[in-house]
Amino acid sequence: MPNAQCRMPASDMIAIIDYGLGNLRSVQCALRRIGAESAITADAGEISAADGVILPGVGAFWRAMENLRKSDLVKVVLETARNSKPLLGICLGMQMLFDESDEHGRHEGLGIIPGKVTLFAPGLKIPHMGWNEVKHGEPSPLFESVENEAFFYFAHSYYVAPDEPAAVIGSTDYGATFASAVQKDNVFGVQFHPERSGPVGLKLLENFCGLCKTN
Repeated sequence: MPNAQCRMPASDMIAIIDYGLGNLRSVQCALRRIGAESAITADAGEISAADGVILPGVGAFWRAMENLRKSDLVKVVLETARNSKPLLGICLGMQMLFDESDEHGRHEGLGIIPGKVTLFAPGLKIPHMGWNEVKHGEPSPLFESVENEAFFYFAHSYYVAPDEPAAVIGSTDYGATFASAVQKDNVFGVQFHPERSGPVGLKLLENFCGLCKTN
């Protein structure tokens, strides 16, 4: 898929949480391309002061939650969600927003969005990697001006199963239909990588930054 630069008016500060697991620089680079200011940080005060927060992630769920706890950042993530500040989880960061995961045993998540994380059905090639369509679900400002069934880039073996169907703002077919984008109030999550998804990914990040400006 081709890349193209997008431009938006300078946004307020976005905090990209650094807990030792994440595609931090690529997310920051994508934000820079749309003219958004950001900081990669593990400082709770800096995260609290930001106008929006991104929780990225790659790797194992249990390790990510362990690192988040060791970095003493669980509280600030939960406060971000409670304080109506825009919060975006990307890939593993999205999965961590849920109650629990069965990856390598049962492990507790942040519990911001009800539901669990589970492995794709046997017989499917995992990880699910590459470009796939995202079909719009419940209306969401995150997908404003993003074409329905646009292609985004995925790289994951587990997927989220929300308890509440209304939380699903995007879905994708891979063996079966799974939730690839979710929203609960000011909290958003995407299973794909917008920072690696060309112009549509940049547009989605631009929409998120726009929410941070109006918050």
